[in-house]
Amino acid sequence: MMNTVDESQRTLYPYVTGSSVVAIKYKDGILMAADMGGSYGSTLRYKSIERLKPIGKHSLLGASGEISDFQEILRYLDELILNDNMWDDGNSLGPKEVHNYLTRMMYNRRNKFNPLWNSLILGGVKNGQKYLGTVNMIGVNFEDDHIATGLGNHLARPILREEWNENLTFEEGVKLLEKCMRVLLYRDRSAVNKIQISKITEEGATVFLPFSLKTYWEFSAFRNPTAGAEGSW
Repeated sequence: MMNTVDESQRTLYPYVTGSSVVAIKYKDGILMAADMGGSYGSTLRYKSIERLKPIGKHSLLGASGEISDFQEILRYLDELILNDNMWDDGNSLGPKEVHNYLTRMMYNRRNKFNPLWNSLILGGVKNGQKYLGTVNMIGVNFEDDHIATGLGNHLARPILREEWNENLTFEEGVKLLEKCMRVLLYRDRSAVNKIQISKITEEGATVFLPFSLKTYWEFSAFRNPTAGAEGSW
């Protein structure tokens, strides 16, 4: 006899995942960068996945982690923005409100032991105020002047701490993000050389067309990576 009560299902591990997202404040707003790869386990299965999305009038969202969970988050946010628009009161949700909503949602799912398997970056500008915050799959959240998820938190943040300043122009900000993404491309096996950069200012969000970084693979450590390594291999 079949059991008519379905067993409770949980995401035990992610299937298709996106790699690091890097975001900074610059003079006019927020800049964000991510590659377009989607890894099925260790296989780089998809190479055109957009992980940077405008949210409402004032916010921009970037996501690492499980792609299907990111799509679910976008559905929640579509509903949030739709309900906000239906008030038609001349006001609209700013980036701080959207980030607070995301932190509550991620922590709520964590408490149900059914987390959304993502690390999110939410940036935006409203009334001249720049905002940049992050939240991970268990609800840990903070604000900062520059943020990176995934391996970028270890490899890109040191570069940003050294070279970022609040008066960066758009061109300088893009150059700094490209430097971070190039280091990640060299060192992260899940990274792919197809990059998207997006910006959000008081005028709104722009997601630019993808491009490839110029790379140099002739470093001696790249040519012979096992030189000097101990062992019989």
